[in-house]
Amino acid sequence: MYVSRVVAGISRNDDQAVAVIAHCPEAAGTARHTTKAVLDSWHVRLETADAVLMVVSELVTNAVEHARPPLMLHLHREEDDGRVCIEVTDNGPAPHDGPWTSSCAADEHGRGLAIVDALTEAHGTHGVEGGRTTHWAHLAAA
Repeated sequence: MYVSRVVAGISRNDDQAVAVIAHCPEAAGTARHTTKAVLDSWHVRLETADAVLMVVSELVTNAVEHARPPLMLHLHREEDDGRVCIEVTDNGPAPHDGPWTSSCAADEHGRGLAIVDALTEAHGTHGVEGGRTTHWAHLAAA
């Protein structure tokens, strides 16, 4: 049985928050809950918050299904324009896909990055020292 949780708590200040998320099927829900609390404390408008929550969910789900633990969620708010920046860092590609991706038909998955593309100003991936990978996205304030 998996327990949905933030592994290392949330570290945050006025404009950023970082949480280590358990690498388990419930990770996307944990990340959404964590993100919602942060966005509420930042008084982010509902339209922007909804898009941020969807993008966080997609990026974390991809990490659980295709990457190795640990997962780190980093949120940053640009003070001047209200843009929200999301980063999900994992420990690089997993040797095989997760149980959900492996067990479903091809047409049941694979839309996550199209959703991220539709909701963000920009998004991408870059390598991090030690073989880790960061998937990032920037969302304009509504």
